[in-house]
Amino acid sequence: MRTLALGTTLVASALVAPQAVARDAAVTGQEGAGTSVQLSAAGAQNAQTRAIAAAAPAAVSASAPLCGSGYELEFAERLPDSRRHGTLFSYVKSTVDKHGVCVVFDNNTSSAKKMKLKLCPNLTGATCKVDKGTYSQYAGPLKYESSNGPHVMCSEVTALMWDSNGKAIIDRVRSATLCD
Repeated sequence: MRTLALGTTLVASALVAPQAVARDAAVTGQEGAGTSVQLSAAGAQNAQTRAIAAAAPAAVSASAPLCGSGYELEFAERLPDSRRHGTLFSYVKSTVDKHGVCVVFDNNTSSAKKMKLKLCPNLTGATCKVDKGTYSQYAGPLKYESSNGPHVMCSEVTALMWDSNGKAIIDRVRSATLCD
């Protein structure tokens, strides 16, 4: 259920958070600066993810619980670029029996936009999960969990956002996790 409090937190952090600048500063432990959200090993080494977590800790903290317990921030990417119409968050978890990936696409504009978020496992013939609609806060979360790590860890995520004229202002396809 999408709550007003979460939306307010996400929008407020997007409007007041300064544009992130990637830094080579070390992350204290595995926790994102200013948040209680744990960073995955890849997230801790990614300067852009660390910078976004430091610049917008409220957004990182608000989107993480949508995925459930045990998920760590794998990456955060401002889209389409420094204009920051949206932020794509990817969270991962790995236990002895199960691997998971969860994605959330945050709307950083001041108005509702038509958005689409798609998550496809790395498995021939598998069904992709899709969240599509007009959202003022975020699209997702979409999760894929499996006991087969490579199916999860090489999942593909697509984030789309359109302006009021139907023109795509964000069209991003990438791996939902680091994948060899």
